Amino acid sequence: MTIAPKRKPVRVVVDTNVLISAILFGGNPERLLDLAEEGRIQLILSPEIIDEMKGVLMKKFGFDRNMVESVASFVQELSEMVVPSQKLKIIRRDADNRILECAIEGGASCIISGDKRHILPLKEFRGIKILSPSDFLKFMESEV
Repeated sequence: MTIAPKRKPVRVVVDTNVLISAILFGGNPERLLDLAEEGRIQLILSPEIIDEMKGVLMKKFGFDRNMVESVASFVQELSEMVVPSQKLKIIRRDADNRILECAIEGGASCIISGDKRHILPLKEFRGIKILSPSDFLKFMESEV
């Protein structure tokens, strides 16, 4: 009997809006965190993405500092943290450029975003696929 080699996890950057949705609303974004816990995907994040997530949770959703730090800790434990060495100006919003920078620095094969105005329309950036959470999950199912 031969044992199939274990597949390497797919390296992905998850946009802040997807992280927020995973934490607050569940659904497909939460399934991405489950895939990270199972080792099927490797989340790649940067300090800037974590900081943006923390700011949104506090300002927009009223989380207190302790809760924000707890959520950030959980997300960081699931992630490989990178510090991008280059700054990009591809998209008007700087926060969106931080996602692209993180993907390049972390050697991601995919960016997962819910941003239909700025990030998703790119479809691909420097060979990195850009997909919605549902499209990424369909892709993962086809890989099984």
